[in-house]
Amino acid sequence: MTDLGMPSRPKPGELTFEAPRRGKPPRHLADLDAAGRREAVAALGLPAFRADQVGRHYFARLADDPSTWTDIPAAQRESIAATLTPPLMTPVRELTADAGTTRKTLWRLHDGALVESVLMRYPDRVTMCVSSQAGCGMNCPFCATGQAGLTRNLSTAEIVEQVVSGARQLAAGQVPGGPGRVSNVVFMGMGEPLANYNVVVAALHRLTDEPPAGLGMSARGITVSTVGLVPRIRQLAQEGLPVTLALSLHAPDDELRDTLVPVNTRWKVSEVLDAAWEYAATTKRRVSIEYALIKDVNDQAWRADLLAKRLRGKLVHVNLIPLNPTPGSKWTASRPEDEREFVRRLEAGGVAVTVRDTRGREIDGACGQLAAAE
Repeated sequence: MTDLGMPSRPKPGELTFEAPRRGKPPRHLADLDAAGRREAVAALGLPAFRADQVGRHYFARLADDPSTWTDIPAAQRESIAATLTPPLMTPVRELTADAGTTRKTLWRLHDGALVESVLMRYPDRVTMCVSSQAGCGMNCPFCATGQAGLTRNLSTAEIVEQVVSGARQLAAGQVPGGPGRVSNVVFMGMGEPLANYNVVVAALHRLTDEPPAGLGMSARGITVSTVGLVPRIRQLAQEGLPVTLALSLHAPDDELRDTLVPVNTRWKVSEVLDAAWEYAATTKRRVSIEYALIKDVNDQAWRADLLAKRLRGKLVHVNLIPLNPTPGSKWTASRPEDEREFVRRLEAGGVAVTVRDTRGREIDGACGQLAAAE
């Protein structure tokens, strides 16, 4: 992508912004805007209003069995389903934790690529963590997905289907706590969302548009994470979608961040934070700073002080993440006392901070672990 200032054919070990070309996933209802859905139905020789009917079944009723589409003539259901709702993903493994309220699913896509999604039910909300790419090209050394490399970008429908699948489980009462709905989506699964920019923005519209065009979720319940692709952060700010921006910072100084987050060699900490503040000013949404605490690497007291200095007075919240180590990795979570001191220093510096709930640790919770094991 020339607008990102990166070469199209990176050398081994360099960042990969362009996904390898593979066979396209089947075209799906969720890939298409309203006009595209009507055109697809018209191509079958059917009236355009059938597209809205199928949209309501998929997005509102969460009904994937065409035999239940009783407002559509029985003779038309199978052909419409084959055209607009072809199968996209097959579950390979599902692991549960927290008495079944955390559910991680490994999916195999049409071409054999593997991705993961996680459903997390809390007393006051249900969050789906979704993948935007199969693998990741950002090459962060402490991340299981980053070490696997990039396989390909996901399609809009492949992203949306992860959310719809979780919504179906909830609606059917298959998750402890009774029937429910997905209230929050975080793009914090496999991949760098802003490296699959157009598809992710289309997925945001499918999540937030009202049925029959989408799931009707609040944009304020959606978080898009990035390692700091500055041009894309600025572009996202202009989309008119007030989603939360989560910046995976992990170090307040360029010397360390160049190693932990290699994209920092292209856009330095100050540039990335400037783009984040522009995003906050445009959207009026508080930016979340993601910071994985790594023992003896980025958890020193002086780095907490430097982080507080960089963030003080901004519309920001720090989300400290105890590192979920991957098998065989030299990286591990900070000592509890170092974590507490890091929190104390941020709070003393006037910065809002929380420590992320460490759900899923016993089920290969770190993104990419399940796919790597498979």
